[in-house]
Amino acid sequence: MRRRELPTLVRATAPTRLDFAGAWTDVPPFSAREGGAVVNGAIELRAEVRLEIGGPLIRLEAEDTGVVVECVNAGGLIAGGPLELHKAALRMFPVTGNLTLRTRSAAPPGSGLGGSGALDVGLVACLARARDEHWDTRELAEHAWHLEAVEARLPGGRQDQQAAAYGGFNRFTFRDPDVGVEPITLAPAFADALARHMVLCYTGETRVSAATITRVATAYEKGDRTVTGALRALKDLAGDMTDALRAGDLAGVGRILSRNWERQLELDAGMRTPAMARLEEALARAGVLGGKAAGAGAGGSMFFLAGDDVAGAIDAARQAGATVLPVQWASEGGRAW
Repeated sequence: MRRRELPTLVRATAPTRLDFAGAWTDVPPFSAREGGAVVNGAIELRAEVRLEIGGPLIRLEAEDTGVVVECVNAGGLIAGGPLELHKAALRMFPVTGNLTLRTRSAAPPGSGLGGSGALDVGLVACLARARDEHWDTRELAEHAWHLEAVEARLPGGRQDQQAAAYGGFNRFTFRDPDVGVEPITLAPAFADALARHMVLCYTGETRVSAATITRVATAYEKGDRTVTGALRALKDLAGDMTDALRAGDLAGVGRILSRNWERQLELDAGMRTPAMARLEEALARAGVLGGKAAGAGAGGSMFFLAGDDVAGAIDAARQAGATVLPVQWASEGGRAW
C-alpha cells in the first residue's frame, strides 16, 4: 500500500473574539471549583499561520512583530524566550525536517481580543494538517488550550481557544476540564446592527494578562469576598447577555456590558488604566449605551455599543487617543488547508 504523501505547504487561520460577558469565570481555580460561563462572539481579526517544509534551518517568524528565531534542529526548540507558542507547538506536534513557520495576527499584540488563543488554534490546526491528523472542533480547542496553558506555561482560561475554534456567537460553560458549548443564533438584522454600532478601541497599551490573572486567582483562593462575589456575578451576567442577544435587545446588551465592567473592576485594583478611564469618559459623553474592557483588562482594548450617533462615538474614541479597529463577525472558526 502506497504511503500518503504529506503536504509541504500548509496554511491555517482562526478568529479572535469579543467577550460580551462572564470573562474571568473560565479561569482556574474558579472554573474548577464553581464552574464558569462566558458569552463571546468571534471577529474577523484573524491569526494566520503558514508552514513550509524544507530549507536549511528551522525558522520561526512572527511577521506582525518582526521577531525571528532560528535553530539548526528540533533540539533548539527549548522552552522560554521569544516565540514560545511557536516552539511549544512544534514540541507538541513535531514535524520531520527543517521548516519555516510564519504567523501574522490582525489584532494588535496584547489587545485583549484573544489573539494568543487564535494563534494557538491556528498553530495546532496547521501542524495537525501537516501531520495528516484529523480532529473535531472540540479536540482542536482542547489541544490549543493545552499548548498555551500547559506546554508554554502561560496561565489563563479556556474561552479564547474555544471562540477561535468554533467561531460565531456562543455561550461556553466551564467545569474543568469539561467545556459546554451553546451556540447563540442572532437575527441577521440584529447581527448587522450590533456590528455597526460596535466601537472597538485599542488603547495602545499592550499588556500581559498573566500577572493580573495570578493576582485574581490568589485573591479567590484566599477567600476574598469582593473577588468571589464579583466572579459569581460575572457568571450570572453571561446568562443575562445570552437572553439579550437572542432577543435582539441592543440597549440591553449595552447595559449588561457596563454591568459586567463594573463587576470586573472589583477583581483587581489595576484593572482600569488612566488611558482606559479617559476613553470611558469620552465615550460616555458621546452617548454610548455601554462598554467594557476586552479580555483581562488592565490595558489592551475596550469596546462600546454606540447609540444613534455612531460616527460621533468613533470620533470621540479617536480624539481620546484610541485606534478604532473594524468589527465583522466571524461565523467560521479555525481551519487549515
